[in-house]
Amino acid sequence: MAGKNVGLSKYLPPEILGRYEVLNYRNAAEILASSAKRERADLLAALSGFALTIADIRKPGGNESDIPKKLSAVLRPRGWNETRIKGDLHITKVTGKIPRGVESDDDADVTEQIETIDLGEMRRKGLPAEGIVRRNFLDGHKVDFVKGRVAFDVEWNSKDQTFDRDLYAFRAFYECDLIDVAVVLTRSADLNDVFSRLGPELDASGKPRLDKAGRPKLLKTKYGASTTWMGKLVYRLDAGRQGGCPVLALGITRRVITDWKD
Repeated sequence: MAGKNVGLSKYLPPEILGRYEVLNYRNAAEILASSAKRERADLLAALSGFALTIADIRKPGGNESDIPKKLSAVLRPRGWNETRIKGDLHITKVTGKIPRGVESDDDADVTEQIETIDLGEMRRKGLPAEGIVRRNFLDGHKVDFVKGRVAFDVEWNSKDQTFDRDLYAFRAFYECDLIDVAVVLTRSADLNDVFSRLGPELDASGKPRLDKAGRPKLLKTKYGASTTWMGKLVYRLDAGRQGGCPVLALGITRRVITDWKD
């Protein structure tokens, strides 16, 4: 169950709770504090030192904007690496009656045989077993930052469907017993007012971008409702798209912007 910065002061320091909107799913904050202390320290250092300027927000971004790079510069040297998993699913299917000679007065003995021996041994014993392989059952799921048993992703301004990819990757890593917890950082709705008040979007030369009619394109349209922000993440988490994986979701607020004055 999630709660907005509620009951988290035992697990996260004030500078994090004061600068980010925080939602805690399946006790992710508690797991980080108890079972991933080194990884938690890395993330807290990166998040505590993370800062934006108005120029950062107005500057056009490429494939990877300068904003995620700020976090990458801290985490990569500490061993947080992009990690991808893929694999086939091997299934043993046992059907029909147990052949004569394999039967036992104790059904538990036969069940134990089926559960503890491999396919080849089952066939040698005359058990009705079939091997099935589903190729590419795990098809290259990727997380941008993984260290130990913690996954971390940053989504500043991508299409909101990117969250589906991230949460499915967290789920795959978790179900393969590769991670215990995941953290995702995105924008809080608190920034929407900032975008509205900053006026036009700028091009690479610092001049206002123009639309087809020659009018300045407003910055708030760049950070639209169908991009990655907490509003698009929360309902996916509430629907359980991350599976059983504990997730700590953080939203960047205006308190991270060093030169913003209300």
